[in-house]
Amino acid sequence: MKVECKISTDYTEPYAVLHINKMTETIARAISMLEEENANCLTLIAANDRKTYFIKPEDISLIRTEGREIVCYDKHKNRYILDKPLYELENMLDTGFVRISKSAIVNINEINHVEAGFNGTMKLVMKNDVTDYISRSFRKGFKERLGLE
Repeated sequence: MKVECKISTDYTEPYAVLHINKMTETIARAISMLEEENANCLTLIAANDRKTYFIKPEDISLIRTEGREIVCYDKHKNRYILDKPLYELENMLDTGFVRISKSAIVNINEINHVEAGFNGTMKLVMKNDVTDYISRSFRKGFKERLGLE
């Protein structure tokens, strides 16, 4: 197979184009590896105390709106302000994250426990003790994602 690689600072995000006459198992594995590589290099840019931080998704516990800001909490309960809207963040993050309300997304691996709340809501407690509520309209999707329903 002929392979060509171009390196340039003009590219902001890596991408690959394959010209093939048929799909083979080897090519499918190569595509999977390339997609995984791109997903693993995702870093969110956040601010805190006039400083800019680069946060890996696996270090995030919870992302939610607070007033007019989109904030995230890391595993150590540090609070950062993000510059992207919640729907963009939801699309960027992998399947390890789930939407729990119109205003919050959580890292499934950072959930400590869930308890019954009032009016059909469920209180979610993260491992870093940050809490939020799973709204009734997102409860079914949350349970399905965790395999509880």
